[in-house]
Amino acid sequence: MALSALVLCSRALLKIGAQTVASLDEGTAEAEVAANLYPSVRDALLSSHPWSFATGQSTLPRLVASPQADYAYAFQLPAGFLRVLSAGGGNRGEGIAYRVHEDKLQCDEMQVTLTYIFRPNESEFPPFFASALITRLAAEFCIPLTESTSRTQLLYEMAEKELRQAKLIDSQQDTPRAISDFPLIAARG
Repeated sequence: MALSALVLCSRALLKIGAQTVASLDEGTAEAEVAANLYPSVRDALLSSHPWSFATGQSTLPRLVASPQADYAYAFQLPAGFLRVLSAGGGNRGEGIAYRVHEDKLQCDEMQVTLTYIFRPNESEFPPFFASALITRLAAEFCIPLTESTSRTQLLYEMAEKELRQAKLIDSQQDTPRAISDFPLIAARG
């Protein structure tokens, strides 16, 4: 079964012993809790780590209007943007000073390549992330639906363990970053 917001929320509801939902707007307490909590929990978990499946690069379009102060240029952030990882000028994805202000990136470069976290479609979530998200959703749904603080605490502990495991798995899908421009190494000669 392809992952969707409905499937992820239903699996989280099953973890706490609640009724699954056929739709997030069906009017039940379970559907209301899921519909209200799901988007923010998903985005918080996506933003918490530079996930390989949610990392993108884009050359940003420069805006006509200049920032009020500090920087010379403003660029429109992409749709689905959640968090900046780095920004670079020209064909580089890092190395420039910047600031995110409202829905714009400001800097002194005329062209910017942004490396960022975006919100992918749920069907693109790998199993390790989906599992961590489901457990975190179950922890978030637990108090409003069961009023059990002890069960909620246990679910939060389980969610943290699954999140650590998911981050470990995801981090192994990339070449480790080398330390660059570190003053202690440069001082050694």
